Amino acid sequence: MAVVLREIDEDNWLECVGLKVAEDQAGFVASNAFSLVQARYEPHCVPLAIYDDDLMVGFIMYAYDKDDENYWIYRLMVDSSHQRKGYGRAAVEQVVQILSGVQDCRKIVVSFDPGNLVARQLYLSLGFEETGKMIWDEEVVERTL
Repeated sequence: MAVVLREIDEDNWLECVGLKVAEDQAGFVASNAFSLVQARYEPHCVPLAIYDDDLMVGFIMYAYDKDDENYWIYRLMVDSSHQRKGYGRAAVEQVVQILSGVQDCRKIVVSFDPGNLVARQLYLSLGFEETGKMIWDEEVVERTL
């Protein structure tokens, strides 16, 4: 497995839109189409495709939030046919590495539906800590750099 993050562009955006989470996860994450539109109109968002070699397997998007002056992972999804293979973990680890190199990034924040136990387990296992805060009915965790 050689996981790399690549820019979403005119050559791969449609493939990205075609990725889907499992049916029981659909309420946990916005569609990739919505996320790409959001990134187009909110230029602080950085949308990236998750690849295993040349196979697109997922999507991740991070952003600087000027309201709280933190960097956030806004989206993470792995296509239903590629889940439970470590792609989400590898993508988050790479975003953490990218943001560790950003001078003003002191912590990374993520929110997720409290019912998404897989997300909770993933983020906590990657060093994110519970904050006790909620935003948009989602639990907030953060990782200090």
